[in-house]
Amino acid sequence: MAVMTSRFADGLAVGADLVETAESAVRRALDGLSGPADLVCFFICGDDPDEVGRAGHRAMALAPGAQVIGCSATGVIGAGQGIELEPSVSAWAASLGGARITPFTLETLRTEDRFVVIGLPEREPDDQVAIMLADPYSFPTDAFVEHSGEVLDGLPIVGGMANGMHGRGSVRLFAEGEVHEGGAIGVILGGPVRIDTVVSQGCRPIGPSMVVTGAEDNLLLELAGQPALARLEDIVSALDEDDRELVASGLQIGVAMDEYAERHERGDFLIRGVIGIDPEREAVAIGDVVEIGQTVRFQVRDAETAAEDLHELLEGYRRRADGIDGALLFSCNGRGSAMFGSADHDALAVRDRLGPIGLAGFFAAGEMGPVSGHNHVHGFTASLLVFSSPAAPAAPNA
Repeated sequence: MAVMTSRFADGLAVGADLVETAESAVRRALDGLSGPADLVCFFICGDDPDEVGRAGHRAMALAPGAQVIGCSATGVIGAGQGIELEPSVSAWAASLGGARITPFTLETLRTEDRFVVIGLPEREPDDQVAIMLADPYSFPTDAFVEHSGEVLDGLPIVGGMANGMHGRGSVRLFAEGEVHEGGAIGVILGGPVRIDTVVSQGCRPIGPSMVVTGAEDNLLLELAGQPALARLEDIVSALDEDDRELVASGLQIGVAMDEYAERHERGDFLIRGVIGIDPEREAVAIGDVVEIGQTVRFQVRDAETAAEDLHELLEGYRRRADGIDGALLFSCNGRGSAMFGSADHDALAVRDRLGPIGLAGFFAAGEMGPVSGHNHVHGFTASLLVFSSPAAPAAPNA
């Protein structure tokens, strides 16, 4: 089945013969367009990396007039549903009118004292966004994305870390007719195209917001003038039994992105994991480096909270935007059936709030998307790139 719109369409196919499956998915997406495709994205889930490569070659050959990118994955999204750990291909095709589409292939070179990323095209003044697919085993995605504001002058990056059914060595990336077994690929979209981002981190705050008054590397030593561990223990002791279970299953922390806001609520934080404690120093270790003076707030995540967060963000975006007709969805492979009991959850949420638009994507090993104007790599997140009609008024980034 393909979702048909005037400018965007998606296709999904399931089958053991990945080459045939890829051809079916891409053709369905292309047939759903009212004009020729300018950009095609496809995502392949398959057990044999060589067969995944052959399927990708076939997919790239089907739209010779378009820029075509894709990657391997452990699950794909298309036709309003998600497919996990089964041979399947999803495809997305777009007619973008006068938009400029600039492909890129990134590689990492090692110098005497550091790694250098090469292959990034020159930034144009009217560039809108970069779509990026990366191999998490060979490319320094976190470092590149976190520092992308410097080299890309604030250009938003949306995308996902690819994966394969056998982890390291089984990832395949597809761009400009070539199969890549590492690095990162993508396109930069510029010119007259209306694009917005929606990033759902799916967490709920617990306890108060607190200023970091002592820190060392990724260790929180003091929060609001008291030992960080003591602060955390006080917060947990005041929770009900259900929330204590959520803390035990995976505590998170939010780093406020706007220090000047009067209040910090859900959606105002960059979410990072709490990875351990140091009882001797009464410290809390987190998955990021936080400086003294920043504001943080502990967080929990469950299926209900994650679903509510995504629905609220999409509903808020729908009310601000107009003429929405296409989107790419990069959903964490820890979501889907593992979190919601259904691989279809995020795709159905998008359809429910934004309508039957051309939507495809994959279950990623890490998702890229901006929060408060800065690019980050996330976990357990749904990151969307949403396209609206040229005549629609622009909506601010979510």
